[in-house]
Amino acid sequence: MRRCFDNRMTEASGGLAPAHQDMMRVNELNWDARTSVHIASRYYGLEEGKAPDPSRWFAPFEWDDLGELKDLDVLHLQCHLGTETIAFAQRGARTVGLDISGDAIDAARDLATRAAIPVEYVHANVYDAPRALEGRQFDIIYTGKGALYYLPDLNAWAKAITQLLRPGGKLYIAEFHPLLNALRPRPHDGDGPDLVGHHYEAEELVIGHDYLANGTIQRESTHTYTDGPALEGSTEFFEWMHGLDDVINAVIGAGLRVEALRETHQLPWRRWHRMESTPDGWWQLPANEPRIPLLYALLARK
Repeated sequence: MRRCFDNRMTEASGGLAPAHQDMMRVNELNWDARTSVHIASRYYGLEEGKAPDPSRWFAPFEWDDLGELKDLDVLHLQCHLGTETIAFAQRGARTVGLDISGDAIDAARDLATRAAIPVEYVHANVYDAPRALEGRQFDIIYTGKGALYYLPDLNAWAKAITQLLRPGGKLYIAEFHPLLNALRPRPHDGDGPDLVGHHYEAEELVIGHDYLANGTIQRESTHTYTDGPALEGSTEFFEWMHGLDDVINAVIGAGLRVEALRETHQLPWRRWHRMESTPDGWWQLPANEPRIPLLYALLARK
C-alpha cells in the first residue's frame, strides 16, 4: 500500500507554484502510461522478461567521478524503471531509487527482484523527497540522462538535494547537453526517410531550436522516445528547458560547491542514424566530423 503522500503529490511539493504542481501531476500520469511501453521496448532491453543490464547506461568517466561506492548510501532521483539504479547496488552501495510514477516504481521493484539485487524504491515527487524519505541523508545523490527536463524549478530542486545530502556528500548529474536539444537533422536533397525511427541516411545537423530556450513547453504525443506501441491515454506532458547556467547557479545557490564539469561527444543511445558505436557501447558522430558536446556531467559537494 502506498503512503498517503503518494496520492497527494501536488499538495505540498517543495514550495512549487500551484500551476507547476498541476503540471507535474499531468507528468505523473504520462509516466505511468509510458511504463508498460518501456518495459516491452527494445530500447531498455527488458522485453521477454530479460534482466536489466545497467552497465550500458554509464560512461566509464562516471564511475571515475563517483569513486568507491561500497557501503555508501546512494539515492537515485527520478529513477524511472531503475535500470540504472541497480548498478549502484551491484557496486556495494545501499541504494534507494525515487520516482514520481507509481507504475514505474512497481516495475523497478520487479526488475530488482528479477536481478536478485537489493534496492529500495520510493514513490514520490522529487520535490517531496526529503519528507518522503523521512529526513534520511545520503552520501551520493545521482540524477540525469533526461531527468531535469521534467523539473519546473531548479532552485527548489537544489534546496531539496541539500537536505538529502550528508555533510561532505556528493551530487552527481549526468545530463543531456542543451546543445543536443538545439540540433536537428536536415536531410540532403533527394534523401528519403529511413523507416526505422524516421531517421535519414544522409543528415546535416543544424541549429534548429533556440539553444537558450527556457520556460514551459506543453507537448502531446502518442509515442515515447522508445520503440513500442502507442500510449493508452495520458498523452499530454510538460517539459522545461534548462541551460548549463541554470543548473550550475541553482546548485551553487543551494550552498553546494561545484568540483568538476565534464562535456562529452558521446551518448548512451543512438540519437541520429549515422552515429557510430564506441568500444564502450555508447554512440558518437563519425570521427571525421567535428566533436560537439552532447552530454555533460557535474559533480558538486555539500
